[in-house]
Amino acid sequence: MDHQSTERGIIALDPWLLSPAGVYLKGWEQARLDALTADIFGFNAIQLGMPQLQGLAANRMPHKWLTDTQLPPGREVPVVVVHDFTELPFASQSLDLVLLPHVLEFSQEPHQVLREVERVLIPEGQLIITGFNPASMWGLRQVAGRLTGAHFLPLDGEFISVARLKDWLKLLNMEVNRGHFGCYAPPFRTDKWLNRFAFMEKAGDRWWPYLGAVYVVQAIKRVKGMRMVGPAWSKTRSPSRQAVPATNQVQQSPGSGQMTQQEQQSKQWKP
Repeated sequence: MDHQSTERGIIALDPWLLSPAGVYLKGWEQARLDALTADIFGFNAIQLGMPQLQGLAANRMPHKWLTDTQLPPGREVPVVVVHDFTELPFASQSLDLVLLPHVLEFSQEPHQVLREVERVLIPEGQLIITGFNPASMWGLRQVAGRLTGAHFLPLDGEFISVARLKDWLKLLNMEVNRGHFGCYAPPFRTDKWLNRFAFMEKAGDRWWPYLGAVYVVQAIKRVKGMRMVGPAWSKTRSPSRQAVPATNQVQQSPGSGQMTQQEQQSKQWKP
C-alpha cells in the first residue's frame, strides 16, 4: 500500500463515519476518550488524523493540536499541520500525549508511525490508539464482505489485533497501561437495529469483553533507568596502619612483668 492508497483509505473513512454504524462508533469512542484523557496532565498534546473526532476535548493541557495528511476539499476542520504521519514535524521528546485514532490500520508503514511517536514522546509520555478489532462480529462481517463485495467497513483498512499491537509497542519500550473494547452490537446498517441492540454494550463488557468491534489502548513510554558509574578510586594504605605479622603481636598485659617476643629478640642483639 503506497502513500496515495493510504490517503484514499483515510478519506474512505470519512463517509463511513456518517453512516449509522460510523455515528455509533464515533459516539462510543468520544465518550471513552473523554474519560481517558481528562486525567492526563502535561503541556503538549496532539491528535493525528480523524478530525471528525474531538479526542482531546476533555484534556486540560495548555497546548493541543490536530494534524492530518491532507485537507479534504469542501470541509472546514481545525487542522493546524498537514504532514505525512511517518515523519512527524516535532522535536524529539517534546510531546506529553499523542492520540492515534484509526491511523495505524490505514498507514502504509505503521511501524514507522509508532517509531516516530516514540521519538516525539517525553519519557513517561502517553499514547492512545483506537482501532477496529478483527476478532469481532464487525470484523467477521468485513471478511465476508470481501468475498461477496458488500463491505461493511472501509475497504483499504488492514485491521490490527490487540495482541499484535502489544507486541509492536513492547519492542519500542511502550508499556500498555489499560485498554477497553466497545461496540458489541451486531453490524447493522440502520439506527433502528443498532439502538435496539445497545443493551449488548453492558453485556459484552461482562460476558465477552474481547469481542468488541473497536478498542482503545493506552500505553506509556518507559525509559530504562541509568546508574552513574564513577571512577575506581585507588585506596593506598597508610604505613602506620599496615598489619603486623601475627607472630610479632604477642603482647603482655599491663603489669604482668613479662616481655613480648619482640622485646626479647631486641634485648639479645644489644651489645
